[in-house]
Amino acid sequence: MRALTWQGTEKVRVEDVPDPVLKDPTDAIVRVTSTAICGSDLHLYGVLGAFIDAGDVLGHEAMGIVEEVGAAVPDLRPGDRVVVPFNIACGTCWMCTRGLQSQCETTQVRDQDKGAALFGYTKLYGQVPGGQAEYLRVPQAQYGPIIVPDDGGPDERYLYLSDVLPTAWQAVDYADIPLGGSVVVLGLGPIGQMSARIARHRGAGKVIAVDRVPERLAMAHRHGADTLDQREVDDLPETVRGLTGGRGPDSVIDAVGMEAHGAPLAEGLHKGIAFLPDAIAKPMVKHFGVDRLTALHLAITLVRRGGTVSLSGVYGGAVDPMPMMELFDKQVTLRMGQANVRRWIDDLVPLVSDDADPLGVLDLRTHRLPLEDAPAAYEMFQKKEDGCIKVVLDPALPATGATDADIAGATAVDVAPGQPEGAGPVAPEQP
Repeated sequence: MRALTWQGTEKVRVEDVPDPVLKDPTDAIVRVTSTAICGSDLHLYGVLGAFIDAGDVLGHEAMGIVEEVGAAVPDLRPGDRVVVPFNIACGTCWMCTRGLQSQCETTQVRDQDKGAALFGYTKLYGQVPGGQAEYLRVPQAQYGPIIVPDDGGPDERYLYLSDVLPTAWQAVDYADIPLGGSVVVLGLGPIGQMSARIARHRGAGKVIAVDRVPERLAMAHRHGADTLDQREVDDLPETVRGLTGGRGPDSVIDAVGMEAHGAPLAEGLHKGIAFLPDAIAKPMVKHFGVDRLTALHLAITLVRRGGTVSLSGVYGGAVDPMPMMELFDKQVTLRMGQANVRRWIDDLVPLVSDDADPLGVLDLRTHRLPLEDAPAAYEMFQKKEDGCIKVVLDPALPATGATDADIAGATAVDVAPGQPEGAGPVAPEQP
């Protein structure tokens, strides 16, 4: 099959790899019809190469059609249309039964002292081949895959159940926004976009969305958020306090994580470590790693006294300096962690199945491209070119022949005519 493989820092390639096969009775094989690029994939692309081998298949947001099932998978049949959660969980262990599927005790990567295994995400999380491929082996398929209607509707109606929607829903849940209260969302990539929409859906009275990319700000604005462009605001904390009764927001969601703008020293360390030999880079990341904490420190500054900061952006530092005096003095609550996908699915499936599209899932993807164009798409996404907010890769589309230099403009409309209204790069106003 064809699959996107990691080849080195900021170097990925689509190549032929062996087809996946059933290894355990709880496995299933899924033919991938859509697979998305996540902001977390950029950490592998540019930072965490010490924990990944050349040839590893990337990707953890996928859906498709079941081709084969193991003997211990009673509820799936070949032909079922499914979405695959990014974390691999059994559903029956102590952690899973308490809604902590990201800590599944059956798939925990104990030799790395990490939580549940993830698709396409380094040795730290099990080195399980990912979903940016034509086919995907799904372990723990007796629990993980989510059957969705085979109604002829676009994959983008359901695809984001794999990661984006549960991650954003958990971010809002952890933010503990009072009914009618206020929340600031920092970072308007896919998770930030959906966090802002879900916060409004769940009763927030004021949603303030902050970024520095015009296309991201425009998307958040058309879904009802008050937007602030960091490039144009001299004193962001003072501006936010002015919008929130002088106290600051009840909650802040940090949807940026380790790759925030600013912190040039930490950024330099990230880039430098990425090019070191693995034997040197691994212990440095594990024991001495420092994140770019600009967004997190800003979140702590912005939130009102007694408020809550929710982290959905990924952090990986081991010795990150934290403003403990400020956290303690302001009595701030911090909540964070990998999304427990299955925990939130029952809340989300009715919303994505609703033809009214209350969360605007058909207005998130800006580019639908062939799997073969994935290397150029990664570069475009990393550099935020061509209005790129969310890329969906389609293994069935023929390659456009786009290169890293000319990917800009090869949008959903160009390579996938006939997609539903609202699914392309320019979407209509949402109600």
